Amino acid sequence: MRAVIAEDNVLLAEGLALLLSRAGFEVVARVVDGESFVEAAVEHRPEVAIVDVRMPPTFRDEGIRAALEARRRVPGLPVLVLSQYVETSYASELMAGSAGGVGYLLKDRVSRVEEFVDALVRVAGGGTVMDPEVVRQLLTRRASDPVDTLSPREREVLGLMAQGQDNTTIRNRLHITESSVQKHIGAIFTKLGLQPTDSGNRRVLAVLAYLDSERE
Repeated sequence: MRAVIAEDNVLLAEGLALLLSRAGFEVVARVVDGESFVEAAVEHRPEVAIVDVRMPPTFRDEGIRAALEARRRVPGLPVLVLSQYVETSYASELMAGSAGGVGYLLKDRVSRVEEFVDALVRVAGGGTVMDPEVVRQLLTRRASDPVDTLSPREREVLGLMAQGQDNTTIRNRLHITESSVQKHIGAIFTKLGLQPTDSGNRRVLAVLAYLDSERE
């Protein structure tokens, strides 16, 4: 699986490249700024890309801007964004309008090799992965009306959905039956106003309901 890394920290970039190589990925390009990342994405069309949120020259949101532009020019490009801190507005901007193939993880997650590689593979496969700490902050900070209607168990289920977990994993984590998982997910969709006719992945849209409320 071919990958592009956009990271200006030399040590982290080296570590990522080594980690990916050992996990069976082929790093086809390593770049240090957003413009170069977009060019590399268009040239190589990788199966997955890893991008730092803050890159030169201003170290603010160049990585997110580049990720959005790369996905515009290479539709469906799977992108995993890394951030030093929880920045929910950036996560929302990346995921908005997306049906999958995106992830947002804190850099601490890279040190947990198996967890990081699993997240990367899920993103490459079209899944959506959000860092558990981002989910935790979204669930415990300011909430909108739809969020208030969710039960504690539904919040737990949505938190695992936001991490990109499938129904089987949710069932095992929460020690409940498959039918209970489906029931909770159905209730979440209903309470957040997500109908079967909605375009896109309703699991992604459910997560976006939290992200959007955080930006208001």
